[in-house]
Amino acid sequence: MKFNKKKILVTGAAGFLGSHLSEKLANLGHDVIGIDNMIGGYEDNVPKNIKFHKIDCCDFEKIKEIMKDVNIVYHCAATAHEGLSVFSPFEITKNNYLASVSIFTAAVNEKVERIIFCSSMARYGEQKAPFKETMEPQPVDPYAISKVASEEVLKNLCDLNNIEWVIAVPHNIIGPKQKYDDPFRNVVSIMINRMMQGKAPIIYGDGKQTRCFSYIDDCLSCLIPMLDQKNLNKQTINIGPDEEFVTINKIAEICSNITGVNLEPIHKKDRPKEVKHATCSADKARSLLNYKTTVSLKQGIEKTFEYIKKRGTRPFDYNINIEINNELTPSTWKNKEI
Repeated sequence: MKFNKKKILVTGAAGFLGSHLSEKLANLGHDVIGIDNMIGGYEDNVPKNIKFHKIDCCDFEKIKEIMKDVNIVYHCAATAHEGLSVFSPFEITKNNYLASVSIFTAAVNEKVERIIFCSSMARYGEQKAPFKETMEPQPVDPYAISKVASEEVLKNLCDLNNIEWVIAVPHNIIGPKQKYDDPFRNVVSIMINRMMQGKAPIIYGDGKQTRCFSYIDDCLSCLIPMLDQKNLNKQTINIGPDEEFVTINKIAEICSNITGVNLEPIHKKDRPKEVKHATCSADKARSLLNYKTTVSLKQGIEKTFEYIKKRGTRPFDYNINIEINNELTPSTWKNKEI
């Protein structure tokens, strides 16, 4: 079978998901261009076998130049700070909604074949879990609203201009290359980084929030076929396990056992607008993509721990300004307690 080489643009190529995805696509023989503004990634995440540009997705003129002759776009870049978006709505919205519109517009103008957009399970809001793709989005915070708005612009522009689109909805992804010195997101990495510094894990509320966590390789196994699999056009697909729903309390326990640092968690008040139960059904991914969970939650956390251990602990980097600072703002962010 003849290999159909594509020129692919991956946004967020220095970030967690984008770096893994761009490296995998390049290893498969595709010509990969990666872009990132370096807000949420590491320089050494960038694969050596791609063409990389340090550019912000909102820089529309430069994006248009880079988009020349691109066949496929994977838009992974995002300031994926859902909790923080309640208190930094301008920055989060700019880096998600406006950045997405910039990428989609340039891609449509270049008449790419397909755009794959990585949305978020935040799109489902407070609906009854497990979330299914047939549910109408009900976003409850600025981050989720920006993701849903981006989805709608994608559909609007692509349908008008006869360009294929796929919306991937990943669960909470974990694994090597995840930014672990970010105090605003990535609960597993935050806990491990703190514990390895002899600090207790911080939990918001009672810790009984339920989530699913997906190891990066299992997520990639779904994203790669989205490149050109014919029956995926105009599909929205949840990506991630639905076998291991877990509480944040349990995550803290697993991290404690793996790191060997067994300190009593510090409980803080609930974060405003945080959804209590956010888990998804993977039935559609199993049907269309033959999705299977190959790495268990414990194995995924162990691999994340080994990555952080190898790189060494880091102080947390409060690199996003809090725009609304009041009595509702978590003290962990306001006073830099993490």
